[in-house]
Amino acid sequence: MEKKYFYITTTLPYVNAKPHMGHALEFVQADVIARYQKLLGKEVFFNTGTDEHGQKIYTKAKEARMDPQAYADEYAEKFKVILDKLNISKDIHFIRTTDAHHKKAAQYFWNVCKEKGDIYKKTYKVKYCVGCELEKTDSELQDGVCPDHPNLTLEDREEENYFFKFSNYEKALLEFYEKHPDFVVPDFRFNEIKSFVKNGLSDFSISRLKSKMPWGVSVPNDEDQVMYVWFDALINYISTLGWPEDKEQFDRYWGTKDLLNAIQIAGKDNLRQQSAMWQAMLMSAGVPTSKQIIIHGFIVSAGQKMAKSLGNVIDPYEVIEKFGTDGLRFWLTKEMNTFEDGDFTDEKCAENYTSGLSNGLGNLVSRTMKMAQNAGLSIQKNVSIHDEVFVSYRELLDRYEIKKAAEEIWNKISMCDKKIQETEPFKLIKTDEAKAKEILSELVNELWDIELMLRPFLPETAEKIRIILKNPSDPISPLFPRIG
Repeated sequence: MEKKYFYITTTLPYVNAKPHMGHALEFVQADVIARYQKLLGKEVFFNTGTDEHGQKIYTKAKEARMDPQAYADEYAEKFKVILDKLNISKDIHFIRTTDAHHKKAAQYFWNVCKEKGDIYKKTYKVKYCVGCELEKTDSELQDGVCPDHPNLTLEDREEENYFFKFSNYEKALLEFYEKHPDFVVPDFRFNEIKSFVKNGLSDFSISRLKSKMPWGVSVPNDEDQVMYVWFDALINYISTLGWPEDKEQFDRYWGTKDLLNAIQIAGKDNLRQQSAMWQAMLMSAGVPTSKQIIIHGFIVSAGQKMAKSLGNVIDPYEVIEKFGTDGLRFWLTKEMNTFEDGDFTDEKCAENYTSGLSNGLGNLVSRTMKMAQNAGLSIQKNVSIHDEVFVSYRELLDRYEIKKAAEEIWNKISMCDKKIQETEPFKLIKTDEAKAKEILSELVNELWDIELMLRPFLPETAEKIRIILKNPSDPISPLFPRIG
């Protein structure tokens, strides 16, 4: 059978602060999709990494009295640690925008766009948000400030920079959107970006004066300028594949114009950059566009956006320490809305852990397997994701409906609990052993199905259940100890 290939990438977090819950959300959502695609039998290239250039990193390094590279090195390691803590796929590809190959690829990409006639130089004046690393028009501001970074003062900038002819790609982008009606998921985000493009595109700055901000990839043939952080960073999605040298690997995973293959996942504050700016850049460079952009919401806390100044920032390490890796993954996948904002509090996480994991999944596995032990049952089952029973589950994950797919699992858990309550096989075994064993066999078979469905979501827990099912006579330890 011919191999099928799948590519997925997160955005690259800035290394100007330690990993937070928003990063954890994006990493876990991408991991669920990657693990599911592996279950389908595909060869998966899963990319993430760190975005290490730009004003924010340069400023933070100066504040810490560190060399920018040393500062970036320190924080890149912190992101590698959180990936491990979250049990993200071990074969993930981790790229840093300070990697030598990436910088070389970014300069090559620049030259291709310049030869196309899409890069030019001009003097301009603009309001600039350091938090977004983006220019802001008056229509994008609320009360004179950036709505995403209201605590930051906008900078008035006037200098000579290179610009990308974004305006050249308004028609091409709209035609592309028309041809690919599911390009951005969910559809209400797609409507947002289509409206943005229809309202007209303005060329955007893609360089900075090295004398003011030296921390970036040097512009080819101009030692006075460095690349704007967004232009440089976006190129990681293809440089990680060895582009432009490794055409075979690039075509296999990213795809070709006739077979788009690349899936990108990003937060709603990245909608414009990922689904319009980056796609126009790819068109300029003659590189196939992405296949789909998945846009998720923000994690808020008690109804408020998380911010250090409000004291409501949730540390994912602390959540893992209290609820375990799969305790956090459970909340991020089943309780968090896949495409919209979700409200996290420690109290909610504790309630969900107790009801969904301790009293739900954990209790079902323990009760069922203890009854099976007492009845002398040992049931081994070969389960395939392609089985008919998983049609609905597959359809949901094919649409990246992570929360709804997780709910399918817990619906199955609830049905098993209901079956135990209604049939009481622990009592029936005394009066009708054959019937009790038939019911227990059905329950154990359901556990095999649940175990497979859990693999993309709670891989550590799925492995524990698999060991229990394969060794039904062994003592059974609680999957989810109760928390105090």
